[in-house]
Amino acid sequence: MNSKTKTLTEAAILIAAAQVLSYISISPVANGGSIDCAMLPIILFAVRHGAGWGTGTGLVYGVLQYVLGHGIAIDWTTIIADYLIAYAVLGFGAGLCRGRKHGAYIGTLLGGGLRLLVHYIVGAVVWGKWMPEEFLGMTMTSPWFYSILYNAIYMIPCILIVLVLFRLLSANPRIHTLMAAEDL
Repeated sequence: MNSKTKTLTEAAILIAAAQVLSYISISPVANGGSIDCAMLPIILFAVRHGAGWGTGTGLVYGVLQYVLGHGIAIDWTTIIADYLIAYAVLGFGAGLCRGRKHGAYIGTLLGGGLRLLVHYIVGAVVWGKWMPEEFLGMTMTSPWFYSILYNAIYMIPCILIVLVLFRLLSANPRIHTLMAAEDL
């Protein structure tokens, strides 16, 4: 099998794994945002194959999340930002860590951080129009403050879960080899 076909096959398998993992989640906030470990396969792929492949894989996964994950959107900007851009930058950021020592961990922080940043901006600029008067027992006066609270509630646990899972999985020599972007 040639290299491009092998990479596309790996992308498809890991996108499917991410989609399945996204269904095993808890939703701590209404109207979107869930805690799961679905970022793990996307980050693993991106760290193995780089920012270009990672961006494309994240983008495809974002489309699937909107279509198959019962995506919530109010207009085209939220579809593009909360799904396409957010997951594309996840793959891009993680892919920048290709070939680096501890790339999976740094990629999780960078890719997850970029995804959080996108959700934060669109949350304040677009979703902020529907900001509740009270959230988590606090009076909301700023859409920027509301957005960081809302998005951090699910994104920080997702990032931490993926970091812990990468740590646990790295004990397996085959998974460690995959995390180091080496072929089996």
